[in-house]
Amino acid sequence: MSGAPTTGTSATAAAAGAPAPTAGTTTLGGLAGGLRSTPLTRANPLATLLGGLLVAAALLLTVDVVSAAVALVLEVCLLPLAGLAPRPLLVRLLPVLLASVPAGLVTAVIGRDAGAVLVGLGPLTVTEGSLGLGAAITLRVLAVGVPGVVLLLATDPTDLADGLAQRLRLPHRFVLGGLAGLRLVGLLVVEWRTLAMARRARGLGDARGPLAGTRVVAGQVLALLVIALRRATRLALAMEARGFGVPGAGRTWARTSSFAARDAGVVAVCAAVAGAATAAAVLAGTWAPVLG
Repeated sequence: MSGAPTTGTSATAAAAGAPAPTAGTTTLGGLAGGLRSTPLTRANPLATLLGGLLVAAALLLTVDVVSAAVALVLEVCLLPLAGLAPRPLLVRLLPVLLASVPAGLVTAVIGRDAGAVLVGLGPLTVTEGSLGLGAAITLRVLAVGVPGVVLLLATDPTDLADGLAQRLRLPHRFVLGGLAGLRLVGLLVVEWRTLAMARRARGLGDARGPLAGTRVVAGQVLALLVIALRRATRLALAMEARGFGVPGAGRTWARTSSFAARDAGVVAVCAAVAGAATAAAVLAGTWAPVLG
């Protein structure tokens, strides 16, 4: 860090009153340590971001079972590179698993009917075509969601901000503001738990019935919003006092964001997954472009 009037991403936490982060200790998924060192966790966050976008783009261009299934199988084979033990990884993938099943069921019921009717309940029918479409949607949600969760787990927000500002040349005001917000997200979870315990200590948290429960949650959300706004104001004042956002001031960075051969390998592997899924669907004759 040079003696310029503005500082890099490592000073954002100090401006918020928190200790400066160390490389690789905190990720977007809220992990502090616990991640094994793998080529994926050591890669530049821009490489993992680009790789995830390639896989998502290939799957969003078509709705078919084959491409989503092939991509999902390959992604599961690559999950050890996430650097997390199986049980914690499964816990963090659970929201994606729970979201995929309802999406597939709804599509199977209200999707376009084709072929023989398998289930008929008045106006609601499940046919062979709608069932296949529902299965494709379920696999598609999983195949797109799994890389997103892995990206969330393996990405250090400070490294990501360094890459966005230094490699992609995004405006530093936008990047550092986003970094400050990301590093304070974890505090919102702590504040929510503190508010819940405080309300229970005052006898306000024992709600009975859905209406009372909704009222309690609404009051807690309002209190959390007030706390977040006050903290954001203090953070903005602290960052400006330290020279963030000064017009015409030179920007220096505590870390240098580099793009090495390992990062190119991560992008190449993700591109291979996207290509294999698309090729399998084309060869099987199931590739159905969304825009076609």
